Amino acid sequence: MGSTLQNPACQHCKDRFSSVFCKAEQCNLEEIDQAKVCSVYKKGQVIFHEGAYPFGVYCINDGKIKLSHSGDDGREQIIRLVKAGDIMGYKALLSNERYTATATALEDSSICFIPKDLFMSILQKDAALSFEMMRILSSELRKAELKITHLAQKPVRERLAETLLFIKETYGLEEDGHTLSVRLSREEIANLVGTATESAIRLLSEFKKDGMIELEGKKIRLLDIHQIVKTANLQD
Repeated sequence: MGSTLQNPACQHCKDRFSSVFCKAEQCNLEEIDQAKVCSVYKKGQVIFHEGAYPFGVYCINDGKIKLSHSGDDGREQIIRLVKAGDIMGYKALLSNERYTATATALEDSSICFIPKDLFMSILQKDAALSFEMMRILSSELRKAELKITHLAQKPVRERLAETLLFIKETYGLEEDGHTLSVRLSREEIANLVGTATESAIRLLSEFKKDGMIELEGKKIRLLDIHQIVKTANLQD
């Protein structure tokens, strides 16, 4: 468990309007505000483990999280990247099943925990919030279906280019307008792409040689977005 901090008010959360709770009625938001517990998790710290039972949902106040699944061979597969304003743990909660992924902080993050009973009772009486949850679930399902299709049909080079664009879309760029605003290991990038680490390293070197990116440790700078988009061969 992370160290607790003074609860930031939901009504004044800087990411409230990009969160599922932007649709919640004011009285329900106040209930959530009073019941939630907020904690700080250090980089590399686990928020919840795959196989554990859910006791509530987590709303990201600040920071970056990866959700990863352990395959049959014990290899990690990153299934989702989470940012401020997102919620996680809701699928296991709604289906009354164990977590199918482990949530790990990619950087120091502040996360609010909302107890299961409160979340479920508010969902039942707040139609707008329920519809927003259905929209999020539908969106996640579409992304999962798209990823399965791309894994089956797209060459690894195209998938790497698409992954770099996906990371940019999720976490944005630093002030220089080129550097991805997250530090991921080569293994983590390979897991997102769905390939061996050696292949990801080789292709990143090729992208660098082609002038599309620049590499400095875990920093990745996107130098030629047009060429990266062209390489990704996006049709959707």
